[in-house]
Amino acid sequence: MPDQAADAARVFQKLSDNIRKVMRGQEVATRRLLAAFAAGGHVLLDDFPGTGKTTLAKCLAQSIDSRFARIQFTPDLLPTDILGVSVFNQREQSFFFREGPIFTDILLADEINRASPRTQSALLEAMAEGQVSIEGQRRPLSDLFFVVATQNPVEFRGTYPLPEAQMDRFMMRFALGYVPAAEEVGILKGQRQSHPIEEIQPCCTPDEIRQLRAAVKSIRISDELLHYIVGLVQATRSIPGVPLGASPRASLALMRAAQAMALFDGREFVAPDHIAELALPVIAHRLVIDPQARFAGTSPEIVVEDLLRSRPLPK
Repeated sequence: MPDQAADAARVFQKLSDNIRKVMRGQEVATRRLLAAFAAGGHVLLDDFPGTGKTTLAKCLAQSIDSRFARIQFTPDLLPTDILGVSVFNQREQSFFFREGPIFTDILLADEINRASPRTQSALLEAMAEGQVSIEGQRRPLSDLFFVVATQNPVEFRGTYPLPEAQMDRFMMRFALGYVPAAEEVGILKGQRQSHPIEEIQPCCTPDEIRQLRAAVKSIRISDELLHYIVGLVQATRSIPGVPLGASPRASLALMRAAQAMALFDGREFVAPDHIAELALPVIAHRLVIDPQARFAGTSPEIVVEDLLRSRPLPK
């Protein structure tokens, strides 16, 4: 493996080991989160309260010594609460712009589906283009800008489902899930005196993350796998009961995430197994199932799993 890729793989491993000190039994979730982060995407954690969604985001931020901001989404939250607002300085008789929490490196959008669609849309431009337009002026965000959004899948009162355009901005959606009993006992032991996140120290610099993201793009992926990715995504657009399939953004996200995962595994090229591992968290949340098909038991996850079974991976 070239030196750049080898160094990037070590950064991956350092981050994973650091997060594992706090997040017990969440190796799969950590692996996916780091792959999305290295690939320049964003993540939606869709899971029950108390599973460690907020802690996972904080662990990542503290491991990099980067800026971290948390926004608690509520029905009365306004776009200016996220983006910022111009404030009049009476002494100088002029306006100055007070930046909102979106001007950070890692942003935790907690319970994102509790805010109104107008407020949710404030994140669209930021997630897609790394900038925001405020009062007719474009303001760039951090080149490390990374959104970790959370939502509770069992609460519907007082929530606003994310629109399709917003869902498409997330590279991955996945759940952390409950850990095995032995790991949960370990969590209790680890927090007898204090929370282990208080002892987390930075293990990587922002420059190392920039090098990591550059190294991801250098990982080779064969034309055969590219055709497989496109075929898989295009197949979601012609399935009965699925009025909205995955967009070309899904194909790009799957390719980038697979490159990051291959780098994480210390490989110079993407393997078919990486595509199979990531297809579900990358594609499923982008699909819209019509009510009749959903009532019959069809779900986005079932659709993607069926496609994977019916389309053998390249050897």
